[in-house]
Formats: sequence, C-alpha cells, structure tokens
Amino acid sequence: MKENKHLITAALCLVAAIAICCVTGANFLAARELPMPEMGPSVSEVKMLSDWFDGLKGTNADTPVYVLKGEKEGGKMLILGGTHPNEPSGYMSAFVFIENAVVDSGTVYVIPYTNRSAATHNDPGEGNMQYFTLQTQSGPRTFRFGSRATNPIDQWPDPDVYVHYPSGQRLSGSETRNINRAYPGRPDGNITEKTAYGVAELIRTEDIGLTFDLHEASPEYPVINATVAHQDAMSIASEGCINLLLSGVEMSLEQSPTNFHGLTHRELGDYTDTMAILMETANASQGRLRGATSQKQVMGGQDKCYEKSEDLGMLYVPWTVNGIVGHPIEERCGRHLQGIKEYSTAYTNANPDKPISYHAVPGYAELFLNADPQYLGGSILGSYLK
Repeated sequence: MKENKHLITAALCLVAAIAICCVTGANFLAARELPMPEMGPSVSEVKMLSDWFDGLKGTNADTPVYVLKGEKEGGKMLILGGTHPNEPSGYMSAFVFIENAVVDSGTVYVIPYTNRSAATHNDPGEGNMQYFTLQTQSGPRTFRFGSRATNPIDQWPDPDVYVHYPSGQRLSGSETRNINRAYPGRPDGNITEKTAYGVAELIRTEDIGLTFDLHEASPEYPVINATVAHQDAMSIASEGCINLLLSGVEMSLEQSPTNFHGLTHRELGDYTDTMAILMETANASQGRLRGATSQKQVMGGQDKCYEKSEDLGMLYVPWTVNGIVGHPIEERCGRHLQGIKEYSTAYTNANPDKPISYHAVPGYAELFLNADPQYLGGSILGSYLK
C-alpha cells in the first residue's frame, strides 16, 4: 500500500512536470514569433536584413526591413526601431511610420526590431511584463516588451570582459549582447556583432544618407530628451533641433563622443557615409528609482516613485509636461516622429538633389500637445495603428 502511494505521488509529480514543460515550452515558442506592422500606403516591399548580409540567414537575429518608396526619386533614410526592445517608443514609432507614411520623395527603410533576438525574451529579474495591448483601428493588438540584450538562447555565455571590435574598448561582459555596443559589427563575430554588421552593410549598399536610432532612457539619466549626432551630422541636427524647439519639443543636442565606441551615432558615422542621429526620450520603466513595472507605467508613463524623485531634485527631465504628469507613450513617440520629420527636412535642405519627404505621419502635436489627456497612455497612439 505504501509503495502504491509513492507510485501515485511520483506519477502526479511527473504529470505536473510535463504540464509545466508544455506550458513554458508553448510560451517560449510564442515569444519567438513577433507582432509585425501592417502594410502602409508606401510600403513597396519587405525584405530581410540577410538580403544585405547572408550570415544572418536562418538565425533568430534575421529581421524584416520595410522599404517605403516615394513617387519621386530622392535620398535614402533608415529608421532603426527596437535597438533595445524594452524601450517601446522606439519600435512603436517605427510601427506608426510604416503603417501611415506616404513617401513623396526618396526611399525610407524601416527596421522595427533592429535586435530581433532581444525582442524574443525579457528580463524577469527586473519584474518586467512580457506583453502590452493597445486598442487599434482593427481592435486590440498585442505587442512584445522585450529585453535590452540579445536572447541568451542565441548567444551565450557572456565573457567577463567585453572587448569591442575594432577599437579594443573594454566594457562589462554583459554588453557583448547589447547591439548598441557592437557597431560597426563584423561578419565573423557573435550574433549581435553580425546583426550590427548587417545594418552597416545595408547602409553601405543602399547609400543611406541619414540614419535614425530611436531610444528611451531613465529620467535620472543625464542624456535624456536629447539628440546625439555624429560630428558629420551636427549641421543638420542643429537646424532640426531649432525647429523642434519652435514646434514645442524641448530637445538638447550633443555631439557623439569620440572615445565611447560601439554606438550607432559613433560607428555608423565613422564606418559608413550616413549621417547618424540617435534620440533619447524619458521612460519610467528604464529607471532604477521606479515602482512596479506595469502597462500603466510603460504606456501611461506614470510612476509615484518618480513624482517623489522629482520633488527631491533627482531627475534630469521634468516629470510634468503641459500639465500632464509622467511621460505617456504618445509624448515619447511624438518626440521621435517629430524629430525624424525635422531632421529629415534639414537633411533635404542641405541636400536638395537628394530630397526625402513624406506626409501623413502624426507628430508631437497630434499625438500629445493637442491631444485629449484622458486618452493618453495608449489610446491615441492606437488610433494611428491599423
């Protein structure tokens, strides 16, 4: 009788273990499939990054590239969303651009998930959620809240010290999976370096004149609500920044430091002919002073801990903007999309033989400045998604 009880207990434990494996396995496989943008009016084709560097073919890092062609010939522009897939305004701005932009002149390449591998997992140690949902024109759509770093399933283990190629700069070993420390990349490197190399090859092959990298950072981070530009891009960045200020977007401008390697605004400007620009906006979920990560925090930008931190003078960005407490997703995407508009206009002014122009993409005013506050936190953004 005692033996039978042990057998029954063992059988129940085995069944429970199999059930847990099935559930977690299904969750793992589901996470490998990412939500993608709907086809917008100017999307002429969707390619893969491996079309420019076949070393990515068949890997979890190979990522879609949306090509939006204008009615007239002109310059070429690249928008990098999802460099860090736990910074949602970067890839959500890419989604909004792809689904709405009507390109008049030139060609725009958009990568929603630059580090696609990083979008297929998250950081449970940070208490992060895996998904968030927005109500869109076609109903609810669910989006992934990913990680800053390449999925360890695709690249592991981390070294004790990461040595950047080719500068030899030494950083923490965990940065080896941060694609924004991997540029210009190398074809025989790890998967993160190969992805960075693929982006650089796209820029070189297509002769991309202007590149944007869209980011979010913690409110206590000094480089916030800021544009960082390679020295070759400072003239157009200066003109665009002035126009951003005139349109109501507070934006600081910094030149890319020459001694900090691996970042888009440094290496893409050095190793290709593109004008490289990175934008940062404030997201409470990125900070160390935050409360619990939730959809209200990530989408609504609300966090009581940051309200207190502002009172203590610990932040580099005001926590109340235009009477709105926090930094909702509409404000953050509005900043990115308005920045792309102003800087690309400045690029066209400087390169009239290579114009880049488009319309029908919402900017700072439509998404935030003139928006009804009660719908901030995802509803307004969702109204621009199909």
